[in-house]
Amino acid sequence: MVTSGARARPGFTLLEAMIVVAVMGIIASVGPALLVQANRFFMLSRVRADLQGQARGIMYVITRELRQAQSTTITIDQASNQPYYSRINFTKQNGTNMIFYQNGNRLMQQVGNNVHTLTTSLTYMAFSFPRSDNMSIVSVSMTLQQTIYQGQTKALHMASQQVRVMD
Repeated sequence: MVTSGARARPGFTLLEAMIVVAVMGIIASVGPALLVQANRFFMLSRVRADLQGQARGIMYVITRELRQAQSTTITIDQASNQPYYSRINFTKQNGTNMIFYQNGNRLMQQVGNNVHTLTTSLTYMAFSFPRSDNMSIVSVSMTLQQTIYQGQTKALHMASQQVRVMD
């Protein structure tokens, strides 16, 4: 004799279990790709901020020192085995000799006999006189570059900041 109102047994049907397995499979296959993309975005953002900070700091130092130069003492050339126009040498108003120059991937600052490394991320440095009739304006350009992931690099070019020598 069968009674009406029998309760169903607790548990999952085969269809419900298959749906759960399918959803978990999709999440497991998409999850790592999302994590990799998020990690790459974080690394790219961190390197970009680092390069921008370095570039601003370097331009600040070079601009500050160049503004105090005696325009008649400025010479732009190259250090041995370095790119053209990658070195500037000048004497400041107080008599201190200053040199900024590229040495491989490093930007060096020499004050008298003391040498300081400003960055190790330099790929390009150039000093020039943008106007041949006015040697009291110096143009400064540089490119910084760092590795971000899997051999890829991020570069930042700080183009042509013109500095007026206040002599």
